Amino acid sequence: MARSRSHWLSRPLHSDPRLNRSWLCLQIVLATVMFSPVLAAPFSLWIVWEVWRKQWRQLCRSGFNRGLAVVSVLLILSAVLAENPGEAALGLFNFLPFFLIFVTISPLLQTPHQLRRIAWILVFTSIPIIAIGFGQLFWGWSGPVRLLWSAIDWPLDPGGAPLGRMASVFAYANVLANYLAVTFTLALGLWIEAIDKTRYPWVSREVWGLSGVVLGNAIALILTNSRNAWAIALLVSLAFAVYLGWRWLIAALGAVGAAIGGAAFAPAPINQALRAVVPAYFWARLTDQLYPDRPFAQLRATQWQFAWEMMQQRPLLGWGLRNFTPIYQAQMDYWVGHPHNLFLMLLAETGLPATLLFCTLVGWIVGRAVWHWHHWDRKKSGQLIGLTFLLAFGGFTLFHLFDVTIFDARVNYLGWVLLASLRGVIVWRDRSV
Repeated sequence: MARSRSHWLSRPLHSDPRLNRSWLCLQIVLATVMFSPVLAAPFSLWIVWEVWRKQWRQLCRSGFNRGLAVVSVLLILSAVLAENPGEAALGLFNFLPFFLIFVTISPLLQTPHQLRRIAWILVFTSIPIIAIGFGQLFWGWSGPVRLLWSAIDWPLDPGGAPLGRMASVFAYANVLANYLAVTFTLALGLWIEAIDKTRYPWVSREVWGLSGVVLGNAIALILTNSRNAWAIALLVSLAFAVYLGWRWLIAALGAVGAAIGGAAFAPAPINQALRAVVPAYFWARLTDQLYPDRPFAQLRATQWQFAWEMMQQRPLLGWGLRNFTPIYQAQMDYWVGHPHNLFLMLLAETGLPATLLFCTLVGWIVGRAVWHWHHWDRKKSGQLIGLTFLLAFGGFTLFHLFDVTIFDARVNYLGWVLLASLRGVIVWRDRSV
């Protein structure tokens, strides 16, 4: 096991020697960005510069990159013609820089070893983030924490944000929940891979270490009190169980899901019997009984309907990025930062053509990655790590059906890294066939 553990640690260089420095910079970015986007920014800019300088012809010839350029033009047009162009121009920074980052990091992620390496980095960095979250909830840690001339800047609200919900270095619990849904998936995939490659997993330090990380991620994820993250973690675990053929785990996860769902939504007296067993922390959150008097304008269904009507009024270029909030506040007399659905937000703010093209491009990558994974020889190395990244990006996408966390640059960057990993797998598999 020591031999397998050193395998990923002892190969820091990229398979393409021209990209060694960029590959090293990407690893530094992934190790630091969750703690400080400011510290990670110079390394990220170096990657963009070096990869573009060395591969600009290949990047320009890519049909996918051209499609992304068209989306960029549509977003800029939408901003110019927006209801509030200033807000829309600011909103472009949540997309255009990350398009460029995605295009330039994709060539760096093209083998199972590279995916495995960044998975380890992301899993390792989740450990201090979880520890800070526990300190926030249970040990009285509070901020703001500002270090290195505010290059490191964490709000760290005492008792969580909102109160009682773990947020750690992030400003809000749901952002941490989205991050943990990804790191939980990656840690679980690495844990399964570690078990699969040793004859005696119960004596493997790697297996025991990853077991602790998976458990820590799971507990922290529960403490975010995010229904989205709970459901994603359950679905990811179920997907791994089906892949491995672990029927006992499928049955156990099904029983847990049925018990919690029954306690929340089954008719009486079934729900009452289940509530005697299932903690109220879960079923009361699912039924929203913890927040029984929400204003009508705060309901997701209200926001979704409003966003849909905005799209119908301006279907071509939308109202402009970041314009949902002032328009919603003007008509509903209630402030919300977004409509709690990324795709409805894009439809309302950027229009139908840009949203459809963007979703088509992302869907093409995911579809091709799934096709390659399905035709992957299970006996060969890489299928499990490929599945892990597919599930991680799938969970990231599902989360954005009920919330929007890309306004945090760290989580936004993480999503594009996951998508770039899937695109890299496609390129690598196409060359291998």
